[in-house]
Amino acid sequence: MRNQPKYHFFKNTTYALNGLKDMIANETSFKIELILVLILLPVLCVLPLDLLYKLVMFIALMGIPMAEAINSAIERVTDLVTLEYHEMAGRAKDAGSAVVFLSIAIFVVVWGFSLIHAYM
Repeated sequence: MRNQPKYHFFKNTTYALNGLKDMIANETSFKIELILVLILLPVLCVLPLDLLYKLVMFIALMGIPMAEAINSAIERVTDLVTLEYHEMAGRAKDAGSAVVFLSIAIFVVVWGFSLIHAYM
């Protein structure tokens, strides 16, 4: 039997908001990425692009903080298990970092293609 409480929408929302608050308070990378999102969202709104382009650009932008949240979760669970160096722990953390790197690469490609398309 799993150690999981019965699903409750409002409690689960509270857990999610607590996680966001904690990451804002404790994760420098997440704070930087959140600032990036807050700067680029208004820019995205005023760009002369079709709605579909804007939607894809929004998804690519939001992928960065989502990837950082995944990376933070991996790092925290790994640190919970052991603070000593272990090859598998390092590989897990590297994989989490790769998720962030790939999300940034996707963002650059999507935004680059979309902006080139808009202005050429």
